[in-house]
Amino acid sequence: MGAGHDAHLLYRPGDSPVHRLPPEVKIAAAVAFTVAVVVTPREAFWAFGVYALLVATVAAVARIPPGWLARRATIELPFVALAFALPFLAAGERVSVAGLSLSVDGLLGGWNILAKATLGLLASLLLVGTTTVRDLILGLERLRCPSALTQIATFMLRYLDVLVGEARRMRVARMSRGDDPRFLWQLRGFAIGMGALFLRAYERGERVWLAMRARGWDGRMPTAWHATRTATARHWAAAATLPAVAATVAVVATLTT
Repeated sequence: MGAGHDAHLLYRPGDSPVHRLPPEVKIAAAVAFTVAVVVTPREAFWAFGVYALLVATVAAVARIPPGWLARRATIELPFVALAFALPFLAAGERVSVAGLSLSVDGLLGGWNILAKATLGLLASLLLVGTTTVRDLILGLERLRCPSALTQIATFMLRYLDVLVGEARRMRVARMSRGDDPRFLWQLRGFAIGMGALFLRAYERGERVWLAMRARGWDGRMPTAWHATRTATARHWAAAATLPAVAATVAVVATLTT
C-alpha cells in the first residue's frame, strides 16, 4: 500500500507516544479495554466514569482533540436513539421522571447500550486515529490473524479509492448526458451503472491476480511490508497499563455490585 492509502480519513498524523507504539500492542490494548467495559455490570455507574477518564487520558497523551473524537463519534447516533427509546418501550416496573412514565429496565438497558457503545467507539477511534491502515493490517498479521483475512483487507483498502474514483467518473459521465439519479424514473440508469462498476471491479481483480502470479506471488506480503518496528517488552508493558486498570475496575465493579 502506498503512502497515499496510509493517510486514511480516520488517521490523525502525529508523533505522540501513542502514535509511536507498535500496532499490535495498540490493537491488543484496545480489544482488552473493550472487553473489560463490556463485562462491567451496568449498575456500576462509577466504573464507567473511570473508563471515560482513562479514555480521556489516552486521548490527551495522543494529542487528539475532543472535537475530533466527537465529530467522528456521531456514527453511533442510531444506538443513541435506541438507548433513549428503550425507557419508553420496555416493560416491567416503571417510575415517573418529569411527568413521564419510564421503565426501570429500559433506563438501565438504555444506559448500558449508551455507555458501553460510546466507550468502545472512542477506544476504536483512538486506535485508528493513531495508527495508519497499513500498520493496522500489519499488527493483525503479527497477532496471528488469519492471513486470508489480512490479505483481503489489504487489497480492499488498496483499491477502495480506485473504485470510488471510478464511480465518481461514471456519475459525472451520466450527469453530462442529462441523467439525474434524483428522479425516480432514472434509477434504472443508476442500477446499470452500479452493475457496470461491479463488472469492472471483477475484471480489474482478475488482471491484478494474474499480474501478481506472474511476479511470483506466494501468498505472503513482501519482506519490506514487515520491515517496521516490532514490539518490545517495554512497549507491551506501556500498552498494558490501560487494559490492566480497566480489568481491575471491572473486577471490583463485579464483586461490589
